Amino acid sequence: MVAGESSGDLLASRLLSGLRPQLPDALIHGIGGSRMAEYGFRSDWSMEKLSVRGLFEVLAHYREIKGIQNNLRDQLLAEKPAVFIGVDAPDFNFGLEAQLKQSGIPTMHFISPSIWAWRGGRIKKIARAVSHMLVVFPFEEEIYRKAGVPVTYVGYPLAEVIPMEPDTAAARVELGLPADARVVAILPGSRMSELKYNTAAFIGAAKRLAQRDSSIRFVVPMAGDKQQAYFNELLSKAGLTEVSIQVVAGRSHTAIAAADAVLVASGTATLEVALFKKPMVIAYKMMRASWAILRHMGYQPWVGLPNILAREFVVPELLQDAATPEQLADALWKQLDDEQHRENLYHRFTEMHHALLRDTAKESAQAVLQLIGRSANS
Repeated sequence: MVAGESSGDLLASRLLSGLRPQLPDALIHGIGGSRMAEYGFRSDWSMEKLSVRGLFEVLAHYREIKGIQNNLRDQLLAEKPAVFIGVDAPDFNFGLEAQLKQSGIPTMHFISPSIWAWRGGRIKKIARAVSHMLVVFPFEEEIYRKAGVPVTYVGYPLAEVIPMEPDTAAARVELGLPADARVVAILPGSRMSELKYNTAAFIGAAKRLAQRDSSIRFVVPMAGDKQQAYFNELLSKAGLTEVSIQVVAGRSHTAIAAADAVLVASGTATLEVALFKKPMVIAYKMMRASWAILRHMGYQPWVGLPNILAREFVVPELLQDAATPEQLADALWKQLDDEQHRENLYHRFTEMHHALLRDTAKESAQAVLQLIGRSANS
């Protein structure tokens, strides 16, 4: 198995929670994180090596990443595992999967890339690389069936983990936040490159919100010690240390649950915020050269997962040059201040949560067992 970042580690752990009891003695290894390790997964390389996003950012680390891919490929071709499972990280995993499948090793990919949002032509490459696709959104099944790719809809794993009615009060107690304060969670991303480009604008927005209402409390969860140190360094360089924020290690779900509104980098976290039924502003910044290319590759108007699932802009998206501190602060203020909008979002996100509920661990594990010709234990 290969997972390339913290969200993939979490998703993979849901699959492993269903698979490990069925294969208690199996060696399961590759690249992954601490949550996968809880189910006996052995990581041969650090997951952080793959946590790079953006065309030019990847190029800067290309040699190292390609070296890891080649070494892992050679190891697996010699080992001939029962199955290889790529968890997200499509740019790394699809190339590896294609070579393994060509050599007769069954390949499974967990979570489809957003071919329906960006590079639609990629489906032909996926068909050559993947023996079986696990998808987390119901509309994705038809896309793969039409392309002749075996597919199973397993539901969105976090829809089971996140409660239908989040306990905001308990989350605030855990974080030491006042019960009656207005709280904004800021999630600038888990990758170092995301922190580099998003931090100044995100915290600049917090500064402007604090000027409007000095009682607002801000909480920023960080994915790890390295990210937290880098975030604090960027705060200092940007001269934003006067903004009163609470930085917490991990506990992103607790921070979201505690919040009245969330400023979140585009990606998997946007759907987590929706499952917590929280108003949000989706934003993203990247290297200008990367943006110049990627901005022309989308063929639908939405980037954020909640908007894509809703098929409309239920929450605002502010990307690249539009993601200024001023515009982010204005958009966040509405998320905090418009009670009718907040109520409407709660109902929309509750409907979305119900639609994404499945027994993901069981469904995904069953698909793996069928692919490798094993039957489930009763």
